[in-house]
Amino acid sequence: MRKITKAVFPVAGLGSRFLPATKAQPKEMLPIVDKPLIQYAVEEAVEAGITEMVFITGRNKRAIEDHFDKAYELESELEAAGKEALLDLVRNVIPKNINCIYIRQTAALGLGHAVLCARPVIGDDPFAVLLADDLMDADIGQPSVMAQMARQYEAEGGSIVAVQNVPREFTRQYGIVSGTPYTEHLERVQGIVEKPMPDVAPSTLAVVGRYILSGRIFSYLETQGKGSGGEIQLTDGIAAMLKDFPVYAFRPQATRYDCGSKLGYLKASVALGLKHKETSAEFTEYLQSLK
Repeated sequence: MRKITKAVFPVAGLGSRFLPATKAQPKEMLPIVDKPLIQYAVEEAVEAGITEMVFITGRNKRAIEDHFDKAYELESELEAAGKEALLDLVRNVIPKNINCIYIRQTAALGLGHAVLCARPVIGDDPFAVLLADDLMDADIGQPSVMAQMARQYEAEGGSIVAVQNVPREFTRQYGIVSGTPYTEHLERVQGIVEKPMPDVAPSTLAVVGRYILSGRIFSYLETQGKGSGGEIQLTDGIAAMLKDFPVYAFRPQATRYDCGSKLGYLKASVALGLKHKETSAEFTEYLQSLK
């Protein structure tokens, strides 16, 4: 079984739900306390043993590249000022053994197309996909969600999608799976459909921003037509692939925050602010005072 060493981060989206904040900066660079969303996703992948980070970018996304690059002037100024703690933070945004690769998605043709853009780098290898919009806060004592999924992959093989139950009225916002129990932590996916209306959704089990996929997915993505919203949907590619190869659904031990929505972003900011060592005590006191 080949280890998962490559991850794809589709970051070309416009972030229109956060305008005007995202007019001139990527939505993935919006901070939760003191780190941008994309850094949380990359750290999750690093914890899973992934060393090749493939960013599928678009226009106005240079800030992501700059964030993971060396900042010579900033480092020089911090060093000259004797601000060693801040200097260490800046130098260790990403471990030195991590390789970042940037590929431009020239047209907004959907998540499936974004993943397909990574084919020249991924080849036939299995790989992870992480959507930075979905911030996954692993339960106490648990490794990162991608590390949890990599463990399942190494035990069982096959492609894996992370899932959680959602209220039925929200099925139109997600890829929805139907499946049968397989192991303690996995279900064998029998079907998956993109954004079904609540009255026809096969279940309320929604795919949430984490995948481990076989390199075989590319051959399905390149031959399928446009799906929901006139885009090439990753869900449709997975639906075609599971007819030939096994796909599993995994319920991670974590809390998911949908940071593509304003409410989810605010919830994540509060939850992680309460955990942060620099803000926890005073922030807790402040929130209690609001009562």
